[in-house]
Amino acid sequence: MVVLELSDQDVNRLFRALADATRRDIVRRTLVADVSVSQLADSYDMSFAAVQKHVAVLEDAGLVTKEAHGRERMVRGNLARIRQAQLLLDGFEELWRSRIDRLDILLAEGDLASPGT
Repeated sequence: MVVLELSDQDVNRLFRALADATRRDIVRRTLVADVSVSQLADSYDMSFAAVQKHVAVLEDAGLVTKEAHGRERMVRGNLARIRQAQLLLDGFEELWRSRIDRLDILLAEGDLASPGT
């Protein structure tokens, strides 16, 4: 698999970060446009500190980056990391599809071996 550049720890951080609906929404919004942490906080029914923690988890997973612009911290989605996650999922899909294909072959061979059923 091409995505073996990601360590198990990286993969765990990535999917743990994406397991939360608020964090997935933050990633979605920051892939469309840079958004300040303050703007994000205004969008959710939670404290500013809670949103900061969500952003920190996403940043730790490499899904977003934060950059200072004056007094504001702008959050930007990291498309390269999203692509890594997609490649990883594509690899899992390929693995399972090949297993299903092998199962289909085994079942077809079983049908040929037992005529009259």
